[in-house]
Amino acid sequence: MAPKTGADTAGVPAETQMLLLEKTGNGVEDTVYALMLPVLDGDFRASLQGSPENELQFCFESGDPDVQTMDAVDAVFVNSGDNPFKLMKESIKILSKIKGTFSHIESKETPANLDWFGWCTWDAFYKAVNPVGIEEGLQSLREGGAPPRFLIIDDGWQQIVNEFKEVDGALLEETVFAERLVDLKENDKFRGEACKNLGDLVKKIKETHGVKYVYAWHALLGYWGGVCTSSDVMEKYNPKLVYPVQSPGDVANLRDVAMDSLEKYGVGIIDPEKIYEFYNDQHSYLSSVGVDGVKVDVQNVMETLGHGFGGRVALTRKYQHALEESIARNFKGNNLICCMSHSSDHIYSALKSAVARASEDFMPREPTLQTLHIANVAFNSLLLGEIFIPDWDMFQSKHETAEFHGAARALSGGGVYVR
Repeated sequence: MAPKTGADTAGVPAETQMLLLEKTGNGVEDTVYALMLPVLDGDFRASLQGSPENELQFCFESGDPDVQTMDAVDAVFVNSGDNPFKLMKESIKILSKIKGTFSHIESKETPANLDWFGWCTWDAFYKAVNPVGIEEGLQSLREGGAPPRFLIIDDGWQQIVNEFKEVDGALLEETVFAERLVDLKENDKFRGEACKNLGDLVKKIKETHGVKYVYAWHALLGYWGGVCTSSDVMEKYNPKLVYPVQSPGDVANLRDVAMDSLEKYGVGIIDPEKIYEFYNDQHSYLSSVGVDGVKVDVQNVMETLGHGFGGRVALTRKYQHALEESIARNFKGNNLICCMSHSSDHIYSALKSAVARASEDFMPREPTLQTLHIANVAFNSLLLGEIFIPDWDMFQSKHETAEFHGAARALSGGGVYVR
């Protein structure tokens, strides 16, 4: 999700999820704002878009050819006021009461880790994250005078398989996003001389390095490519291989390499009737070894999987609410970070989720994107900040723009952590 400004409706991009109009008068006191929020209506979701004829259109879709309607009764919420911030807050509160499918941020429990400086392992290791490296990283930050009290063990700790590697080695790079989860426990890197298991590592870093909160990363479907349908561990969740279908609105804005890969090679999806059991099993294990919460990524894939499941809205809501119930049961303090969750399906299904990433990743190798990143998260937070505490993403402490990013995050009201 990214902001755009303009003076005519023809320039409104496809998949617009918030439209704020400003009408100026002779003075500031004469300025009036109109807010349009395309929302969820039953099993359908709406979005706005401009036309070449300079008309404002709304797109109404279910994501399942078998779920159709001729009626759109409550698809777009409209309100007006003289202060855009008050207007947004008031509108989201009204909308949450009308819909009942999501909650305003003021009614949600705030995770305690947001009060502490943190470190995420992603940039330091990518998928090569390991116990020795984690301890060395924590020690380095301590020696630098910035001991993290919050740690995210990012992608790289799970047991996954690339089922295409055995077929053709040349496919390995192309199918990296189609790798699938085979087990709920940690991989062999976290079982050896450095530590006996994940629980041993978590206990050690809390006692030795003073870390208060440890989160583990996983995708909404387990891993990027879902779960391995032939795995004995996953069999109980009735998984099956499905192929995502991207909507015209999505591809009109951006072709995404991850989604293109999944569209070609498929996703191992868990039976919606078994998804709570899956989350509960995963989270109860993590909790039993001392993990305090989770960062749940790749949530956008749900908007492409609605066909055959009653539509994208129904499927997303089933998964989202199951996730939230599992978090409440297994972790203290609503310890969940939602990531890649900007579709209205997720936004307006978030009853308990209190933290969500507010933009694209921080990209250290793209010098022109540093100020753009901050502009994006600031504008996106106008909407997201009424439903979640916006997470402005981690940043690199040695980056040439580190002070700029650090100051921005200090003002964001969200977490401050480096990678």
